[in-house]
Amino acid sequence: MTSPVGFTLVQLRYFLVAAERGSMTEASAELHIAQSAVSTAVYNLERDLQVQLFIRRRGRGLTLTPAGERLRQQARDLLARAREVEREARGDGQTLSGPVAVGCFVTLAPYYLPSLFSECTRRYPGIEIDVVEAEADQLVHALTAGRVDFALTYDLGLSAEPALHSETIARAPAYVIVSADHPLAGQGSVELAELSTEPLVLLDLPHSRDYFRSLVAATGTAPDVRYRTQSYETVRSLVARGLGYSVLNQRPATSQTYGGGEIAELRLRDGGPPLDVRIASVEGVTQTARALAVMDLLREVAAGSAEA
Repeated sequence: MTSPVGFTLVQLRYFLVAAERGSMTEASAELHIAQSAVSTAVYNLERDLQVQLFIRRRGRGLTLTPAGERLRQQARDLLARAREVEREARGDGQTLSGPVAVGCFVTLAPYYLPSLFSECTRRYPGIEIDVVEAEADQLVHALTAGRVDFALTYDLGLSAEPALHSETIARAPAYVIVSADHPLAGQGSVELAELSTEPLVLLDLPHSRDYFRSLVAATGTAPDVRYRTQSYETVRSLVARGLGYSVLNQRPATSQTYGGGEIAELRLRDGGPPLDVRIASVEGVTQTARALAVMDLLREVAAGSAEA
């Protein structure tokens, strides 16, 4: 016989809204119920679980305890699963619908998201993808805070996070870009040592900057970083103007730049191992059926890009 559970889904829902709002008053307004009902539900939930979920400070709202932080993610997952069970019971379980929050490394977004949105709209019109574009550390925080279901990112510091699980869906080797009229432009491939006397235009994102610097340093030379920017396309436009070379990983479909100039791509003979493009999620968290469907679409998009 299955043992009874001491708490209810209603209690979890009221707790989750209170946690997101940071206030019993604001939670009651969102739920359209009396504040006393929210307070009682949270109090009974704490009693049933025998843990304190909030630190309550007069005039300063609610602050989650470590136990409350853990329960917030678990409650979010459990309520999502409960909604899926409800749809299954009603007979509409074949149609996936609802929100999926996806984190995406900022420079990967232009290459993966258009195809992902297109395929998702065609196959699962009921799924609503909400994207958080950020750099690696911000995506890790978004994952562990429960703001996104999963993230598409490079393995830049990702392996050092024991709370996360990730799988590689693509590999992106480093390559060099130079202006179209550069003396090496028609060469096809290059070693970084051949560019050691030229200025480097650096894609200046956390982890990314260290990765690109390390590639140059591995040749035994110190990179001459003359220009730096956090914009992928600004890097390309600066290079097209002949202001230096750069090292990148994702390859646009055109050699034209926003600034009107043109760049040439050169295979890097001494670029080291490629960067892994990964789907990352919190270890032990059960994904909803719709999130799993979106993950599968990303795998297909990555496989299609590799074949192109």
